[in-house]
Amino acid sequence: MSVMLSATFDTRRNAEMTVERLVQQFDLDRAAVFITTEGDRNSVGEEQAGSDTEAGAPSAEDRDDAPLNGAIVVTVEVADEQTAEEVRDAFDEFDSAGVVETEDAG
Repeated sequence: MSVMLSATFDTRRNAEMTVERLVQQFDLDRAAVFITTEGDRNSVGEEQAGSDTEAGAPSAEDRDDAPLNGAIVVTVEVADEQTAEEVRDAFDEFDSAGVVETEDAG
C-alpha cells in the first residue's frame, strides 16, 4: 500500500531544497515527487527567498518580479513506512507548514 505525503512551504527555495534532499540523500525517484502551487496561479511561495530576492554580485540587477501568489506544495508517493519517515523528516527540516498523509488503497 502506497502513501501520498504532501506539505506546503512558504518559499520556493525550501520546497526545492526538500526535493533535492529526497532525491540525493534518500535516493527517491524524482518522478515520484510532485511540485505545485496551492492555487491556480504561478507562485514562488508566500515569501521571497534564494534566487527570487535581490541579486548579489556579479548579477547586474535586483529582482522584484517574483509572483507571491500562495504556498508551494510538495507531494511524494512512497511505498513503505521507513521512506515515509524520511520524507516527513525532510519536510520538517525545511520548515513545511505541516504534512497531509493519504493512503492509496489500490
